[in-house]
Amino acid sequence: MKLSTRTRYGMRAIIEIALAYGGKPLQIKVIAKRQNISNKYLEQLVAIMKSAGLVHSIRGPHGGYVLAKAPKDVKLIDVFLVLEGPVLTVECVEHSNFCSSCADCITRKIWTEINDAIISTLASRTLAELVKMAGADKKNVNYHI
Repeated sequence: MKLSTRTRYGMRAIIEIALAYGGKPLQIKVIAKRQNISNKYLEQLVAIMKSAGLVHSIRGPHGGYVLAKAPKDVKLIDVFLVLEGPVLTVECVEHSNFCSSCADCITRKIWTEINDAIISTLASRTLAELVKMAGADKKNVNYHI
């Protein structure tokens, strides 16, 4: 399973917004520069997250984007589902009638376990955890999200 650029960049953007939580709104151009993402693409990603209720926009000369909820209240699975869509290692995990061998397929059981592990990991983590990790890494010259 390979994550899309949308998910990778979107996750980096929302972590930047989470790092600024409780402070001033963060502008697209600031996030784009820090994360080396084009403004235009980042605008699209943030618009997706805004329409999903993950972030809010603040208008005006000092406007930008803020988290809709505290970082501790934003599960990574919620961000992932908005950006990537359903977690799906293979079609038969979601659709048991995908092929005639699904009922007896040994590998389907493994794919289901992998799928469940991904979901479980994302559901058990919050933006607050990533903010804490990023905060610790900021002391490092090679800080990247």
